[in-house]
Amino acid sequence: MRTKNRYGYLFISPFFIVFTIFGIYPILLSLYMSFTDFKGFGSPFNANFVGLQQYARLLGDSYFRQAFVNTWKIWGVNIVLQLSIALILSVIFSDIRLKLKGLNLFRAIFYLPNLMTVSSVALLFLFILDWQHGALNSLLLKYGLISRPVNWLGQPATAQLSVSLIQTWLWFGHTFIIVFAGIQGISKDYFEAAMIDGANRAQTFFKVTLPLLKPIMLYVVITSLIGGLQLFEIPFLMSQNGLGGPEGSLVTMVLYLYNQAFKYRNFGYAAAVAYGLFIIILVFSLIVFKGMFKEEV
Repeated sequence: MRTKNRYGYLFISPFFIVFTIFGIYPILLSLYMSFTDFKGFGSPFNANFVGLQQYARLLGDSYFRQAFVNTWKIWGVNIVLQLSIALILSVIFSDIRLKLKGLNLFRAIFYLPNLMTVSSVALLFLFILDWQHGALNSLLLKYGLISRPVNWLGQPATAQLSVSLIQTWLWFGHTFIIVFAGIQGISKDYFEAAMIDGANRAQTFFKVTLPLLKPIMLYVVITSLIGGLQLFEIPFLMSQNGLGGPEGSLVTMVLYLYNQAFKYRNFGYAAAVAYGLFIIILVFSLIVFKGMFKEEV
């Protein structure tokens, strides 16, 4: 029996070796780096140990606070739109009174943007939103909806809104599939009972569908929160390689981390930013979890 156990450990050892080298070791190394002034040259173990100095700098960093606010603004608009559209479409397609057809086709169309590479999406929308020759301004001017071209990526509010809408377009199909699967998992008996009792669609949605979707909604919100607070690719590609767009409105927390590490060579401070971001995600995930499942008196 002991021999068999040894063979078992031998077969699972490659996973643990690779995980230790590429998972645990970088985490521990970055934690150590956050207590140093490592600049990216030589070994981090030869850098000066500064203790909690990098974390104290992070707490007083106004640029990081701006990146924090930017990230929440972009994610907030995105999750509200993404979840609303996914919920509305899921309810429509699962309504036993409507009995709509072509679900598989629509599901494929909705999910299609999620299969595109982020760089392709950013390039596509850079052409669409170009204020001089972009398709969006040309279309709006043609139908008289605007009197002059709008510089969508040249103003803080419109730049953030543009990134939020792009993120919504990319991810609502993924959210739709999850929410729709959750609704499909609810027994039809509940909906039939609601119909017999004379409940209208709004009452059925708020009294039956939404309460039973709480676990699915929790999963969607928390995974979106984790992904949204790590937003990097679209702002990076649409703000001239991480310069932050107009007035730094597109500098997110991860983009700020990236710039500190690879533009300004402050690897020690960037590691502290990474752990600060980890704490922020953890705290807000717990808040969302407690908020959605608080006890009802």
